[in-house]
Formats: sequence, structure tokens, C-alpha cells
Amino acid sequence: MIQNNGAEGTEQTAAAIETFLTGQRRGSSRVTLRPITGHDQDEFLELARASVDLHHPWMSLPTKPQEFQTYLRPFDHPQSAKGLLVCVRDTGAIAGNINININSIIRGRFQSGSLAYAAFAPTAGQGYMSEGLGLVLRYAFEQLRLHRLEAQIQPGNHTSLKLVRRQGFRKEGYSPDLLFIDGAWRDHERWAITNTMIGHVPGDPHPTLPLH
Repeated sequence: MIQNNGAEGTEQTAAAIETFLTGQRRGSSRVTLRPITGHDQDEFLELARASVDLHHPWMSLPTKPQEFQTYLRPFDHPQSAKGLLVCVRDTGAIAGNINININSIIRGRFQSGSLAYAAFAPTAGQGYMSEGLGLVLRYAFEQLRLHRLEAQIQPGNHTSLKLVRRQGFRKEGYSPDLLFIDGAWRDHERWAITNTMIGHVPGDPHPTLPLH
């Protein structure tokens, strides 16, 4: 059974994304963003199964209905993670997914969150994820009013490293045994970007940012 179609968090994310996209110049963009919902289950699972070789050993996505429902749960609450799909504008096909991990956001003086993302094999290598990540960065900095986003990437994942370099991320460090992936603790490089690095500083900072 497909669930989570009317979750409050997903509805609020959809409204925020629509507001954000309305203010963007769409002429040259081949992709759009929308929140993932239970209605995406069949297409998402088919794409995940087709992309197992592409994702291994760097990550794994749900390939069964029960796994997909568990995957959706963090996106139910308005203050939880934002699960976004990168879709080809002309066809609506899902090209990848990008999650902004709101549950890892530290507000106050930090105003930072983390990113996780994956392309899908049928459209990989065509630049859709680069365009989608660019939109997500602007959404995070302009709409969510974050100052900083981080991505943790295994050193051998050259495609992912190329993606963040293209968007202007800078390498900030190296963490041995950072995350448990594919049955073992894996080393990761830490990459980050701030709103000042790409000129997307909100005119009205988040209310949790101290005055001094």
C-alpha cells in the first residue's frame, strides 16, 4: 500500500518549492524540483533497481516497497529532512534525488545542513544532477536561509567529487571511518559551500541567527 501522500511536511515542502521556482528564470533550465511522495514509489523503485551497479559501493537506495515507505518517513514532518526529486522538465521523468538533511541542521551561529544525493542510471551523465544541485543550493540558501551546506564523499567516488567541484564546493577535510556503508566504516572527504561563496545571501536572515 502506498502511504504518506498527504504528509504535512511534504505539503509544506511542495508549497515552498513552488514559491521558489516561480521566482527563478526557467528558460535555460532542463530540470525542475519537487518533493518525493508515496505516488513516486513504482518509478523510484524501478530506477533504484536499474541503478544498483551505478550506486555500489558508494550508497544504496530502497528497492522494495517496505524499504521505500521507511525511506519516506523522515520527510513527513515540516521540520524534518527535505526529500527532493530532480525531474527532467520536458518529460517529468525522475533523473535523481537530493535530500537536504534538515534534521542535521544547526541554526544559531552555524546555520548549516548536509546534503545527500544520487543520480539514476537511465539519465546519468547528461548534466541533469548538476543543474538540479544548483537549484537545490539556491533553494537552501534563499528559501531555507541556510549559510552553509556540507557533503561527505568517499575518496574513490570521482563522479560525486566532480559534481560538487563543479558547483563550487571546497574541500575542508578528511574523516577516517566516518559512515557505515556497504558493511564497513568508510573514509570520507568533507566538502562544503556557503551562501557567500555563490552570492546567494538572504536579505532577511533566519530569525535564529544572533544579532551579534
